[in-house]
Amino acid sequence: MKNPYDILIRPVITEKAVKQNEKENKLVFEVAKDANKIEIKKAVEQAFGVKVKSVRTLIVKPKKKRVGFGKAGYTKQWKKAIVTVQSEEPINIAELV
Repeated sequence: MKNPYDILIRPVITEKAVKQNEKENKLVFEVAKDANKIEIKKAVEQAFGVKVKSVRTLIVKPKKKRVGFGKAGYTKQWKKAIVTVQSEEPINIAELV
């Protein structure tokens, strides 16, 4: 098995992700593009010691962005995983990292 920190690149901490964590016990991560749901589940369980209920993944498409004067560029494409954990109380992602 790969190192869990090679699969989990970074946690995504946004307003929406924090609300999902508080209400529905969901954690959001940027993950490696070649990682599948089973690898993500095992990586989260091993890295943070929590029981995972489900994993949803999606590819965040690049968005158009201006670079310099009149030139268009794009943001990077990345893979996001929304992980639902089995816990009674919300998990503080800042403490886990």
